[in-house]
Amino acid sequence: MRRHLAFERLHNFRDLGGYSTPADRTVRWGLLYRSDSLAKLAGEDWERFQALGVRTVIDLRYPWEIAAKGRVPQSDGLTYLNLSIEHRPYDQAEIDPGVDPWRYLADRYAEVALDGAEELTQALEAIASADGPLVFHCASGKDRTGLLAALVLTLLGVPENQIAEDFALTEAATERLIADWRAANPGRPLRWPGYGRAPAEIIRLFLADLAARYGSVRRYAADHLGVDDELIARMRQRLLTA
Repeated sequence: MRRHLAFERLHNFRDLGGYSTPADRTVRWGLLYRSDSLAKLAGEDWERFQALGVRTVIDLRYPWEIAAKGRVPQSDGLTYLNLSIEHRPYDQAEIDPGVDPWRYLADRYAEVALDGAEELTQALEAIASADGPLVFHCASGKDRTGLLAALVLTLLGVPENQIAEDFALTEAATERLIADWRAANPGRPLRWPGYGRAPAEIIRLFLADLAARYGSVRRYAADHLGVDDELIARMRQRLLTA
């Protein structure tokens, strides 16, 4: 199956299936997706999306982003959850070109992991208990979405090299994400040359930071998010092959 699903207006819609664990189990295809903003769905794109049978959408954006840009269209049988995991907004277009950009972004992810505990726990519970396919998204499908994808895949037992590989797949969408930003900000200079980038180093730094602080990502999930073994078992039963 193709990991990237083609849409006209979406640039970063991907299936998280196919990743393997050391226990010879594999993430099932067609059950868990990650994406950029589903508010852009319309016309044939909306028909393509409906054909996937998605039953649950987790929108990780701020409420003010949704008010400005919209949300996934309402549809019978579609559960919509707005879980804004980021609590300290920043403007990526204005990141100082003189700082280490990947360290800077990893530090922002650490803030989200700390501040967004309640919303992250709710997201993991929704993923574990969803009835049918689920997609989670933010604006670009890169940072907030990438963080949640990394946590989910880690808790499923997927090794870090595959998690980093998945994170870096957003690089295929970078040019279109930049084009969208320029269209939405005519005449404004894009100060940070790394805008829209998603090198694997960012998520590796983030995961290493969690492990250094909590002992492991699993301990972070247990100690900071309150995620117990039962939730992880349900998530693995739903999302992994036998």
